[in-house]
Amino acid sequence: MMAPFHSPFYAPAHVAVRGGYFARAGFDVTLQTATPDNPAAEALLAGRADFAVSGIMRSLAVVDKGGPPIVHFAAVNDRNGFFLVSKTPRREFAWQDLIGRTVLSFGGAPTPYQCMLSVLRREGVDPARVTFVRDLGVPDAVAAFKAGKGDFIECGPPVVDQLVAEGAGHLVASMGVATGPVPFSSLMATDVRLREDHATFVRLVRAFHEAQRWIAQASADEIAALIAPAFPDIDARLLARIVARYRAQGTWPDDPRLDRPGYEKLQEILYAGGFITARHPYERLIDTGIATEALLPSI
Repeated sequence: MMAPFHSPFYAPAHVAVRGGYFARAGFDVTLQTATPDNPAAEALLAGRADFAVSGIMRSLAVVDKGGPPIVHFAAVNDRNGFFLVSKTPRREFAWQDLIGRTVLSFGGAPTPYQCMLSVLRREGVDPARVTFVRDLGVPDAVAAFKAGKGDFIECGPPVVDQLVAEGAGHLVASMGVATGPVPFSSLMATDVRLREDHATFVRLVRAFHEAQRWIAQASADEIAALIAPAFPDIDARLLARIVARYRAQGTWPDDPRLDRPGYEKLQEILYAGGFITARHPYERLIDTGIATEALLPSI
């Protein structure tokens, strides 16, 4: 299984692996982080990965350019996982505060940026009145922010927590709350692989759903303790706070089925922002049959 980034945001995938849910279902799953030289979509198409946790936008990008469908078959994250940090304290933040300002935007994927644009348009702010810097990697963006470049930075944990703890920034908005429910990340595989190994993927999703159910009832401390070996650079108490924040805003669903309204909402965000040039049918990129079958009692 591949993930686009190494982040607690993908806790359900880490729980499924480290909690033994995949192993008890007979799978030996290794979670690998994608790289610029080996991105998830290309790895799936080339057979270097069996499945991945990634955004629907990656599948939309492929089919929008005439490529084959990479199909999403189980929900992982139902919210945007990024946060907006201000250089100066703002007791009552408003989206109009971004007008005339510079935002160091996460450049590793287009969906966070497109969600930001949609929030601004919804709040009556013309995105053209905001300067976005999107060509910096996370370490360079953080260094630039600390050095005085930019008024805001959009980032995920633990970077956001470190900036706040150091007094270098002030958390002003959760992009997950601002964007609202949206199928941000899900399990995906090629349509050929899903057709050929249908029964195998039903078993896989059944195991993944068990991990989802455990997350839904476990405490933030329990979740953090389970995934901690994957994040040795994050303090245990900080990891628990990150998990608690994500849980509080409804980031991780306990139902693996991907519904049509969520898909259409995300597609409209990407289409309105110019990321895709056409709308693509829900049925072409989403498979609900596997998750529906996985939720049935096993015989």
